[in-house]
Amino acid sequence: MRIACIGGGPAGLYLAILMKKADPSHDITVYERNRPDDTFGWGVVFSDATLGNFQLADPESYEEITRSFHHWDDCDVFFKGRKITSGGHGYCGIGRQRLLNILQARAAALGVKQVFEAEIADDADPRLADADLIVAADGVNSLVRKKYAGHFQPDIDVRKCRYIWLGTHLKLNAFTFITEPSEWGWFQVHAYQFDRDTSTFIVECREETWLAAGLDKLDQAGSIAFCEKLFEKHLQGNKLMSNARHLRGSAWLNFNRVLCRKWYHKNIVLIGDAAHTAHFSIGSGTKLAMEDAIALGKTLTANPGNVEHALALYQEEREIEALKLQSSARNRMEWFENVARYAHLEPEQFAYTLLTGSQRIGHENLRLRDQAYVDSVETWFAQQSGLPARPLPPMFTPFRLRGLTLKNRVVVSPMAMYSCRDGLPADFLLVHLGSRALGGAGLVMTEMTCVSPEARITPGCAGLWNEEQAQGWQRIVDFVHGNSDAKIGLQLGHAGPKGSTQVGWESIDEPLTTGNWPLLAASAIAYGPQNQVPKAMTRADMDSVREQFVAAARRGAAAGFDLLELHCAHGYLLSSFLCPLTNRRTDEYGGTLENRLRYPLEVFSAVRAAWPADKPLTVRISAHDWAPGGNTPEDAVAMARAFKAAGADMIDVSSGQTTREAQPVYGRMYQTPFSDRIRNEVGIATIAVGNIFEADHVNSIVAAGRADLCAIARPHLADPAWTLHAAAQINYNEAAWPKQYLTGKSQLERNLARAAQLAIRA
Repeated sequence: MRIACIGGGPAGLYLAILMKKADPSHDITVYERNRPDDTFGWGVVFSDATLGNFQLADPESYEEITRSFHHWDDCDVFFKGRKITSGGHGYCGIGRQRLLNILQARAAALGVKQVFEAEIADDADPRLADADLIVAADGVNSLVRKKYAGHFQPDIDVRKCRYIWLGTHLKLNAFTFITEPSEWGWFQVHAYQFDRDTSTFIVECREETWLAAGLDKLDQAGSIAFCEKLFEKHLQGNKLMSNARHLRGSAWLNFNRVLCRKWYHKNIVLIGDAAHTAHFSIGSGTKLAMEDAIALGKTLTANPGNVEHALALYQEEREIEALKLQSSARNRMEWFENVARYAHLEPEQFAYTLLTGSQRIGHENLRLRDQAYVDSVETWFAQQSGLPARPLPPMFTPFRLRGLTLKNRVVVSPMAMYSCRDGLPADFLLVHLGSRALGGAGLVMTEMTCVSPEARITPGCAGLWNEEQAQGWQRIVDFVHGNSDAKIGLQLGHAGPKGSTQVGWESIDEPLTTGNWPLLAASAIAYGPQNQVPKAMTRADMDSVREQFVAAARRGAAAGFDLLELHCAHGYLLSSFLCPLTNRRTDEYGGTLENRLRYPLEVFSAVRAAWPADKPLTVRISAHDWAPGGNTPEDAVAMARAFKAAGADMIDVSSGQTTREAQPVYGRMYQTPFSDRIRNEVGIATIAVGNIFEADHVNSIVAAGRADLCAIARPHLADPAWTLHAAAQINYNEAAWPKQYLTGKSQLERNLARAAQLAIRA
């Protein structure tokens, strides 16, 4: 096979090495536009796990790499005059030029042809005419990808920060993050040592900060002088230097986030930055590129004579890993882009949220790396929660809101059970909510409880529009208070355009086959093609529904609920006002977000006045409609500010379900970034929801200040005692079990200890 690689970076060289090693008869040429001793950038970072992959793929180059790298275990975070150190991370740095020289030498030894100072614009170059496979390893600005953009369908996002990639002879014994204020805004540094006397020193700031500081008007020397002055105390007398000889214009760059929908076309394949990029804050761009080469080499070798099939298998294997890593890199990148959001945090929490910002590293992973560091975080967090100074899992610290104190940070999320008749909460809900209160959660929430018969989602939904229902709820509240130390919250809502539908285990969100009732909404827009068209609410309708909410709130207070939540999410009535896709009104309740908020705020204010002053009132919102033209996370911040100003104590941050056009991007803790943003920009307590299913998730989210509480839904359906079992799994034996279940507690703890010992022996 004749293989032509466009681009002599790590991706192209490593593929050439692996293919030539697999079959010496392959005719492989690597075309590189630069000289062999000329590259942009300084160091490259690999984790210990990545090096293990290289060892298996090509032991010879691995040995050379390991002889040349600088290894470290610590991460140092400098903030507000403090240095916070976390150990056990296991990374190494190697000079980019040194890595290229190693791969160039290895490729040459195997018989790979290398042509330097060779500009290859695209696959039409005559030097590629008889190639069986063309490998586009031509980087983030790939000309091959650009030529076939209609086929590769790249999603290219030019990010909002500027960075300059510098070097220094400052010797660092840790991966170093420095965050410094200036009169123009925040600057941050990503720095690490990669050989005996040189370190990478990347300086980054927001675009508006860059402009305000006049850096757009400075040449490379001027920018270096600016950075030397700003970070003078950290550089300890060392100078900064650049090797950006080929850059035109400013030495400051924007990071381009790239992901292609298709990675191959005919006999052309994209690898490395041509196919996808990962932000340098996670240090994974070169890792991704070289692991692409490993996967592509395997599929080509396993499928001789069928290049297209091999390329399809390559993309199938790699795109999931690339998506996962890019998702983590995006989280970390956005954290650095918005570092001012976290400037109010104390150094302990600032460092922790930085280290866990990608959501790939969690609380228990940090504990494995550095027990002492995690103990210090837990001790600090316990003190902030009003407890004595000792290590304590963050999820088991108390939380206070108005006159309410929750024993821990776990919430049983509102979950529709569709098990009421005429809205009456009877035995099923008594057992359902009562068992979860016994299961250790700090707060148990009712399902959306409807304020009128017409406010129901389905005929099986719970209600609070009459005294019989109020008595049914008081029975449940009394059981929770009398048999557990959990608190119980009431969620009030009105289904609006999503009402009069079948129960969840039938045809969810589809209308009843018979017995439908009339619907109300902000506008006469049906939720789906089969759903009933609701009536656009008149002023009289608004007044009537508002008073229904008030009456239900009063009944809830009389029943003894500890907390009240107003449901303004998921496309229900109040959400239909907030979402621009479902609110097409032309009066003062439609148009701008300020107008769309008007009626939900009217209802909220009326409910706040009716609800006891010493009890919290929270609001659930959809922070992202996940649909073109819908609300965005920026809109969610504005909504949260408005509800806070009206007296809300906390925002329950969900997303989606406002329109059938929604296309959410799912994943672990996928909605937590919305909670993080609202909590830290608006300055209001939040509840995080959405695919949170491990104690590690809760500990990480709460300790990092991304939310104050975590709502767990489906795991509580599978395990009513989820919180107690989570406590046992993380060796926290102070969780209060019901005295009737104490023998089960001791057996569970013994079984878990025995399983841990067996795992160690294995």
